[in-house]
Formats: sequence, C-alpha cells, structure tokens
Amino acid sequence: MSMSDRIIAAGIATLLISGTAWAGPGLGQPATAEEVAAWDISIGPDGAGLPPGGGTAKQGAVIYEAKCLSCHGEGGAGGENLADPLVGGIGSLASAQPMKTVGSFWPHATTLFDYIRRAMPYDAPLSLTDDEVYAVSAYVLWRNDGIVGQDEELNAETLRRVKMPNRDGFTPYWPSPK
Repeated sequence: MSMSDRIIAAGIATLLISGTAWAGPGLGQPATAEEVAAWDISIGPDGAGLPPGGGTAKQGAVIYEAKCLSCHGEGGAGGENLADPLVGGIGSLASAQPMKTVGSFWPHATTLFDYIRRAMPYDAPLSLTDDEVYAVSAYVLWRNDGIVGQDEELNAETLRRVKMPNRDGFTPYWPSPK
C-alpha cells in the first residue's frame, strides 16, 4: 500500500470512528410539510393541483403583448434570434419538415399551464398571477388553430378538458404499463 493510500485509509477510518461521516455537516433544519407544500406547485397531465382563477385568450393577448412578445414574437410565431415558436405546425410531426410547437407537439394543456407558471417570463419566473397564467395559456391555445375559443374561459375545470391535437401521439410511461 502506498503512502497516499495509507493516508486516505486513515482519514476514512477516522471519519467512521468519529461518526461525522454519517452525521453530515449539521447545517439547516428539516423542511416542514407546510414549507414543502408552498414550493410544490407542479401540475401534472391530469390537472391535479390546478389553482383557482381563470382567463380568456382575449385577456391573454394583452398579457402576451406586455410580457411574452419580446421573446416569442408576434402572435407566438417566433422569429430570428427569438425563442422557439409557440404556434403552428399542427400535423407536421410525421412530415419531412416537423415543427414542434405547443399546438403540434404538447400532449396536455395542463402542462402548458404548469410550465408558464413556473418558468415564464424568462426574466421573471413565478411572477405571473394564476389568472394571468390561465389567460396566457388560453391565448397560446387559441393561436394554435383555435384549440380553445377566443372567449372561452380556461380554469381548473375547463383546462383539464382541452384535447390537444397530439394527445394520442405519446405512449404513456407513468404509471408504467402492467
């Protein structure tokens, strides 16, 4: 055994004997159930956990213009040096020119709400109210060939019922098939 191996072995033995290897650094405190619940804002495909509130595409257009346009372009079409387009491409995935957008690719409208709420706008995530998120979600869905109507209110109940064009384009993995 080399000298460096002996030093490493001695260090590990010292940690094991003293118990500090298992105790951790002793920093912080365990999170309470209330603290975890405050950060647990994820919304799954079934819509469980959607908050109260609502909004329409007309309301969402105003919010989009103020907070989304600079990255996603006019009407969500994207553009040079901008974020990917949000609209268009429905039916293109099996073509020679597939276009992945909210309307062409995403299987669930509820996860659109979840993503917007957690991550948008890019420069101020978590800054939109739930009503604003419902409205922007409605706007993006309306811009995608009218997946929802311009005056249709999206809320916790109606958002769950939205059938996305590519909903059947995915094979469910979770829960795993039996």
